[in-house]
Parts: sequence; C-alpha cells; structure tokens
Amino acid sequence: MRRMARRTVRGLVALSCTLATLAPAAGTAHAEGEGVRAQQWGLKAIKAKAAWKTTKGRGITVAVLDTGVDTTHPDLRGNTRDGKDLVRMGAERGDRAWARHGTAMAGIIAGHGHGEDGKEGVLGVAPEATVLPVRVLLEDSDPERRKARTERGDALAKGIRWAADHGADVINLSLGDDSDSAHPDAREDAAVRYALRKGAVVVASAGNGGERGDHVSYPAAYPGVIAVAAVDRYGARASFSTRRWYATVAAPGRDIIIADPDRTYYEGWGTSAASAFVSGAVALVRASHPDLSPAQIKELVADTARNTPEGGRSDAVGTGIIDPAAAIEMGSHLKPRKQRPAPDNNSRTYFGPGPGSDGPGVGWFAGITAATGALLIGAALAFRRGFTPRLPAPFRRARTPSTAYDPPRNPWPGP
Repeated sequence: MRRMARRTVRGLVALSCTLATLAPAAGTAHAEGEGVRAQQWGLKAIKAKAAWKTTKGRGITVAVLDTGVDTTHPDLRGNTRDGKDLVRMGAERGDRAWARHGTAMAGIIAGHGHGEDGKEGVLGVAPEATVLPVRVLLEDSDPERRKARTERGDALAKGIRWAADHGADVINLSLGDDSDSAHPDAREDAAVRYALRKGAVVVASAGNGGERGDHVSYPAAYPGVIAVAAVDRYGARASFSTRRWYATVAAPGRDIIIADPDRTYYEGWGTSAASAFVSGAVALVRASHPDLSPAQIKELVADTARNTPEGGRSDAVGTGIIDPAAAIEMGSHLKPRKQRPAPDNNSRTYFGPGPGSDGPGVGWFAGITAATGALLIGAALAFRRGFTPRLPAPFRRARTPSTAYDPPRNPWPGP
C-alpha cells in the first residue's frame, strides 16, 4: 500500500474508483483499530453528532457499487446484506486485490466500530444503516482488470438497476470516468433515471481531475445525481477535486481514515471518500423523512449546506459542505411530492417549452395554425369564384378617373 502510485484506480470501460493514495494511518492506529477514532475529523466537519440526536440511519439501505465489500470486517459485521457480483471474475475473498476500495467506502458510510462499546475502528456517518454491496468493477491491482473492462462494460448500468430493484434507498457511486475520452453512456443515464423513479437517491464523486484539466466525470454529471466535491479539514476545496457545473455539495475528502480487508486502517484522499460521506448523510435524512422524493432530497441537502460560497454556489464546492442535521430540520417543513423528471433548463431559451413543462405547450399553436390554414383555403376558393371583398363605407378609399391608383391626401373621413 505504501508503494501505491498517485493515480486513479481504473475499472470497467475506463470507470475508476477515485480514492487515491492510501497510506497507513498515522499516530496510534494499528491492526486492531485503536486510536483511529480520534483521527476521523470528517464526522465533526459535517456535524454528524447533531444529526445522530434524531437518527443514525436505522432502516435505510445504502447500495455501495464498487469493487466489493468485506462483509466480515468487524466494523461492518451485521450492517450488511447479501449483494451481487456483476463482474464475476478477478480477485476473490482473501486475495489482496479484492474489495479494498469498496470496503473503505462502506466503512465511511455505515461503519459501527468494534471492540468494547464499539470504540475501536471506524465509525460511519450512518452507523445503523445497512450496506448492500454490488460489485461492478475491479481494483487497479487486479490482473484481470483489463479483461473486465471489455467483457463487463455494462456492469455499472446493470448494478444501478439491480440496486434500485432490491431495496436501495441510497446508491453510492464512488467511481467515475474523468479521462480525456469521458462521455455519457446511454445505458448508465437510463439506469440512473430508473433508480430515481424507483425512489433511490443517487450520489457520485465529482472526480479527481482538479489538477488535470477538470474534465467532466460520469456518472456524476448525469441529471438527478448528487455530485460531491472534496474539501480538506479547513473547509477549503481539495486541490484534486474537479470543478464543474454539476457539483451539488462538498464533503471531507483528504486525510480520511478508512478500513481495509486486511484489518489495518489507512489514510486516503479523493472525491470517492467525499461521496461516501454524503451518502451516509443522505441516509440520515432519508431515515428522518422517508417520503421525500430523490429530487427533494437533493434540493434539501443543497439548500442546507454550510460554508456556502459567494453567490450561492460554485463549481468548486457546489452550495457548500453538507450538513445532515440542518437538512433533517428543514425537511420536517416539506410536503412530500412524487419524483418527476427535471425540465431542460435551456428549453425556454432555445426551443420553447417542451412537453410537461410549466409553460404553454404546442397544443395552442397547433390549433391556431389549423384555423388559419382553413381561413386561407376558404379565401382562395372565394377569389377563384370571382368574389370581390368590399370594405365598410368609412374605410373605402376614394377613386380617381385614372386607371392608375392615386391615393388622396386625406383618405379618412373628416369630422
């Protein structure tokens, strides 16, 4: 792990986990997890304890679409469900290249610690939530990674749909493609919309391209997704965090303590970790307000974020650092509404409102067009039969003996 390069962990079809550079946790941390709790600054940054006064996420299922999750890890045991492996190749349980990234994300979301009173190991944002593991990509160190990219290219899209169909309230996507060739995939976009319609909130990492051109990252850029940027312990945007229009909120993403299948704890950085923090926070909000739609949840966490940048939002951190306690409080004043597709923001500017928009539709225009056409056809037929229209007397113009028309200077009748 000490020799891991500072690069994105690649997976299927250029999909990548975006947690990079793992190193053994500093201080007193060791294999049993003693002392790591004091290093979890991220929980304080999002004021998790304030939200825990209301809920710790009980009853909420968070699907972790990743490299797999070690469900036997002492910090996760009892908080997981049987999941799905959509890759079906590569490393297996017990291999070093198995479920490292996914286990780290699951720990941030729903770790409950272990040992006496659960004081050892990592504590997640929603420690009473349930993790649903869905394996959709392989670790960078897996020898079969390249083969999986070509033979399992639809794993992510299938995984999103599978999670939505199997009770996921939140879907965490700590992965993405922010390469030069990144582009939207119709299958993934459709899968995200399917999950949203089913009531699952979809959360994704914004990308680690902040020092490499800020390329657009998918699935973060798909409509409806809560895209998460990363900040450091001082609340400033992490230099690696991608700056783009789709950023919704920000969360801790540097020097994050994470659990590993080898039972050691490491420090890592990346928008992957930030996404996991927000998925945990969303689990708390959903536990408190289960009837709110995914669109309402997205609006809620954006509206209640702290450290809001000047102007209300920025591409760097969205509307600010997520605050689940504030979202829970504001959510109690909202009336639940059904999920509906977000209208195209450019429809009015370029093409007029489309079907289902809140402006006038095409029906009125079609009616006027039909009526005008009928009048023109009727007029043409009348002229063809020798009809000459006569204006009312006050509007008739004077005639001269000449065959040429010379309009009078005052054609309108005087007083």
